[in-house]
Amino acid sequence: MILIGCIIQARMGSSRLPGKVLKKINGKVPMLKFQLDQLKYSKYIEKIVVATTNMEEDDEIVNFCKANNVEYFRGESENVLDRYYQCAKKFSFSIILRIPSDKPLIDPEIIDDIIGKFDLGCYDYVSNFLTLSYPSGTEVEVLSSKTLESVWKKAKLPSELEHVTRYIHTHQNEFNLLSIEYPKDLSKIGWAVDRIEDLELVNEIVSKIKKRPILMNDILELFGKEPSLAEINKNVNRDEGNIKSLKDDEDFLKL
Repeated sequence: MILIGCIIQARMGSSRLPGKVLKKINGKVPMLKFQLDQLKYSKYIEKIVVATTNMEEDDEIVNFCKANNVEYFRGESENVLDRYYQCAKKFSFSIILRIPSDKPLIDPEIIDDIIGKFDLGCYDYVSNFLTLSYPSGTEVEVLSSKTLESVWKKAKLPSELEHVTRYIHTHQNEFNLLSIEYPKDLSKIGWAVDRIEDLELVNEIVSKIKKRPILMNDILELFGKEPSLAEINKNVNRDEGNIKSLKDDEDFLKL
């Protein structure tokens, strides 16, 4: 039996915007709840699990999940790859959709398109950000349980353990991959929530677009009408996490 599961990695200890996962959009809906509501519009996802850590501070996420009847899993804090692998194993997922919790406006139509392409082919991994062209906040990754297990066994570097699929990105010749690209490069804009400016932008988007789910094309249409919105978070550095991870790798290799 094939089971398509979505695993959302979530923790309260974000260094750039602490507690962001439960910060309320427009003072009303926790960011994680908004993301879950977006995901429920997917035609293919059969089960959603929030994968958080064993740290005491993340009891708050567990309490949220219990209150909202959401499945959850607790695992390693720093080794996110192990957390994903153990979660997928526990719930017997055949196909895993990886979505970090910093993407409250994730587009269910993009998700279904990528899951559909994964299901149609014989791929190990399908994603729309192997080549950067989609806006930040729309990234989707789909991989098989076999691929996740292979990565779990092979990954050693801190960056590979933290970013789950980094090993796939840096060892592409070992996997049968499919990269989905947008017709034009929109990677300089985005609505992933890393900083307070990003949350301010999401607040604006949600207040101005009343339909649900909110799709990428709805946001692009809004930006076309109000280009000043894209200025709100234009100075946010999306490479901060990668820079830190590469430094951690250097230190690890020295040892």
